[in-house]
Amino acid sequence: MTRPTLDRTDRHTPGPPAEGLRERKKRLMRQQLSDTATRMFLERGFDAVRVAEVAEACGVSDKTVFNYFPTKESLVLDRLETTVESLRTGLADPGIPPVEAALQILDRELAGMTTWLAGQDDPGQAAGAIRRFGDLIRATPSLRAYQADMMDQFASAATQILAARAAMNADDPEPQIAARALLGLWRVQADSLRKHLDGTRAPDQIHELVTSDVRRAARLIDTGLRAFAAPAPPAGAVIDDPELDSAASAWHLPAPQ
Repeated sequence: MTRPTLDRTDRHTPGPPAEGLRERKKRLMRQQLSDTATRMFLERGFDAVRVAEVAEACGVSDKTVFNYFPTKESLVLDRLETTVESLRTGLADPGIPPVEAALQILDRELAGMTTWLAGQDDPGQAAGAIRRFGDLIRATPSLRAYQADMMDQFASAATQILAARAAMNADDPEPQIAARALLGLWRVQADSLRKHLDGTRAPDQIHELVTSDVRRAARLIDTGLRAFAAPAPPAGAVIDDPELDSAASAWHLPAPQ
């Protein structure tokens, strides 16, 4: 962002190779609207800026803004939608353990942010802008509510996929808590960023420190995920259950003995 590319760290990467002129124009307009809105929100506060003012600043109509963003809140937090899609794709890959899939997404997001920081004339000032962006969300009830609603959507999508991988039902407690645990890694990354974005550390140092915090948390989660696919059998029992074998395989667990 100028809006520091705070919320959407991949925003200055080129579009896909097959992107046509129409798609490119739409992507750039979406980027302009979100950048402009975030800059105005940071300067004046979220509630003090009307969508009509964002539209006027970009030279478009209110209707155009809402064609791209269904709500005022999504002007700021639209990257959450991209994360949901990445999570769906990553978790659905049976060749990648769930924790590793989440870590790959988080690392891409973090790398985008630290790369953006490294490209700024004053990385320390840019880090401060990212912190102010986080402060804006925390200080705005409607943004917190929107973020919470999106996290619920994250959890629902993750629960469905994790349940399918483990041959369970989505309303079983194990995939529900597993999904919540995975999504907790996003909070760990956000909190770690806030801690380390103090204006004194270089972007590569920030990346290293935040990654270390997230992976520490991930190791704990991974231990739990590898244990939940099947209840522990009674001592000396021999289990021959295809469903349990399937669940164990889905989670990269040894089949119960």
